[in-house]
Amino acid sequence: MSTTTFPPSDPLTWKQADADVHVATRNGEFAGFVEFDGTAYLVRDNHGAELGAFDSLDDARSALERTQHAKTPLTQGRALVLPRAFRRRPRRVRA
Repeated sequence: MSTTTFPPSDPLTWKQADADVHVATRNGEFAGFVEFDGTAYLVRDNHGAELGAFDSLDDARSALERTQHAKTPLTQGRALVLPRAFRRRPRRVRA
């Protein structure tokens, strides 16, 4: 059995979704976005957490790239949440 993993060195792919919104993906998965609020470029990660405000689009993109490299599946700070069906205790069938 083999598992396919993507190294964190894969680059982010950027697309402009609106005049003031740029969206990043890595290997087809949403990685975060940058939006311009009129004064600064705000960066949010793939969970919607704000990573900061920057003076230029390039600085904002670089910040998201650095954050993506720092994350690994074991250090993302999120516990594994099983689907509801697997969290319940099995029930015994009554005859």
